[in-house]
Amino acid sequence: MEREGLVKVGDEVQVDESELSTLQGVMYYYTIIPALAMSNNIPSRQRLKQLQGKVSDVKVTESASFVYVDFNE
Repeated sequence: MEREGLVKVGDEVQVDESELSTLQGVMYYYTIIPALAMSNNIPSRQRLKQLQGKVSDVKVTESASFVYVDFNE
């Protein structure tokens, strides 16, 4: 997340799943709707089963803010 304050701990969020073909195989990445934050590339074996979760933490660094979301899986 590039700007602080877009989401806060306890917020319910919906994520959108996108697929990416790489040299390492198919990877997935997730975007908090409406494009508030995006995940790293995740291998297919770690693909999410649920696309709705709750923000559990937001960590702010000099370069970006990191949003941690818990999913009931």
